[in-house]
Amino acid sequence: MERAWIVSLGTELALGQTVDTNAAWLAQRLTELGIRPARHVTVPDELSAIRDALAQAAGESDVVVVSGGLGPTDDDLTRHALAALAGVELELHAPSLERLRGFFAARNRQMQPTNRIQAMIPKGGAALENTCGTAPGISIKLGGTPCFALPGVPFEMKTMFERAVRPVIRAATTGRVLLTRQIQCFGLGESDLAAKIRDMMTRGRNPEVGTTAKLGAIGIRINAAAGAPAAANELLDETERELRRRLGELVFGTGDDTLAAVVGAQLRQRRATLAVAESCTGGLLAKLITDVPGSSAYFVGGAVTYANEAKVRLLAVDNAPLAAEGAVSEPVARSMARGVRAALGATYAVAVTGIAGPGGGTEAKPVGLVYVGLDTRAETRVERFLFGHDAPRAFIRGRAAMTALNLLRLELLGTSGAAS
Repeated sequence: MERAWIVSLGTELALGQTVDTNAAWLAQRLTELGIRPARHVTVPDELSAIRDALAQAAGESDVVVVSGGLGPTDDDLTRHALAALAGVELELHAPSLERLRGFFAARNRQMQPTNRIQAMIPKGGAALENTCGTAPGISIKLGGTPCFALPGVPFEMKTMFERAVRPVIRAATTGRVLLTRQIQCFGLGESDLAAKIRDMMTRGRNPEVGTTAKLGAIGIRINAAAGAPAAANELLDETERELRRRLGELVFGTGDDTLAAVVGAQLRQRRATLAVAESCTGGLLAKLITDVPGSSAYFVGGAVTYANEAKVRLLAVDNAPLAAEGAVSEPVARSMARGVRAALGATYAVAVTGIAGPGGGTEAKPVGLVYVGLDTRAETRVERFLFGHDAPRAFIRGRAAMTALNLLRLELLGTSGAAS
């Protein structure tokens, strides 16, 4: 087995009313088994559409994993589509029916007649026991391709996959593994960063290298295929070392590391504290910091000073620069940072003031203009950023908060500059 299709069933998924987290989880588990998910397909609750999708999946992959459509209602059509595609009838699986009856009896509930359909399995297929729900899964071959149909309820799906599917797939694989690693970067746009590692992103390369971007943070994925985990890890190590050599201080973490968590670890290591003053970000910077468990060890607090009066009253910002240059300016960002550090007695302070839009911009001060101030015991400095006059408000606010964290990260590393 080398290639898999993941098929997610449900009209609510196809219409975007429910986010499909099952496909992502299944893709990760299959990758761990050395199988590359070649396609994720979402199909509404329509028999012909499900049948067609499963037929294509079976014809173009080595294994098919389906989630959803095993419930007791009329729109749960997975078993019917599997039976039609295999050219067989549905048969009652007596052990599954007994487990269904036991499930309801244990909860002092009456089993509805419609639940009986959940014990119907396509002839020639096998039932996969559901240890935490009602619907058994189904294992069946479609034209010689193994297909596993699992419940759509995430915890039921995950349990069934680990108990009944993973061992079967593991036994059928050649032992080849596909291991993944990710490093996190901030400080350069995706295209500019990609230019530094373009030769490492060549199609067909092993390890495979690719990037994704979110609010300026660039995740670099490394996928290494090999005959054994040790060999795959060696490929990952070699590629990660080269990426770090080329990208230097742009790299801030690995895996699921966030800028806020990395900065928090640096502060904790130094036994230092942090305070923040926010205007255009409206508390988002403080939220990112306090999303990290244990942040009370280093985060003193902050002030959301949206109005000029609040900047003056809470942060001791002088009226003169406010009147002369406006709230979105270098001297005000500087005063905000100094004011909040003095007020809360922190080791470091970060301040953000800007124009998040969509209105309020001018030719001299366009939407997307942001000043970030950093105050320490040694100095105060301010960086100016332009995040795009046509960028959405949420993007500008998020990018500003992330850039403020990165400015502090670089300060804690002992480097200068705060690329965005």
